[in-house]
Amino acid sequence: MKRLNKIVLFITVVIFMLPMTACAQRVKFLSSAVVPAANGVVKVKKDSNKNYQIKVFINNLAEPQRLTPPREMYLVWMVTENNQPQNIGKIEATTTFMSSKLKASFQSVSSTKPTKIFLTAENDPTIQYSYSETILTTSNF
Repeated sequence: MKRLNKIVLFITVVIFMLPMTACAQRVKFLSSAVVPAANGVVKVKKDSNKNYQIKVFINNLAEPQRLTPPREMYLVWMVTENNQPQNIGKIEATTTFMSSKLKASFQSVSSTKPTKIFLTAENDPTIQYSYSETILTTSNF
């Protein structure tokens, strides 16, 4: 009977611990002075290979050509634990069939844990340092 109680206790603990380790961290973007209507979230999840899956979802993002000054694209940046920003890629913005709202999404994997995610509008997707104004940013997480 004691052994059965221990097994039940162990299974209960495992069941409650699994969702906590599998959950993605979800962080909202802060309000933007540059594109006030834009809003979105970043989801970061550690995978089985100990890499970090980064997913970005944004709504109401203005076309970069409509910014002042006009730009060609939006880039996603990750700030690492040692406070170094890294260009992790270009975000694609599209409109849906029945809506003119611009939606954007992005996915990447990093071996380094991100502490912050931000977007800039740029003309060159290969730059290593952002010289433009930040469009959207998260707080540190």
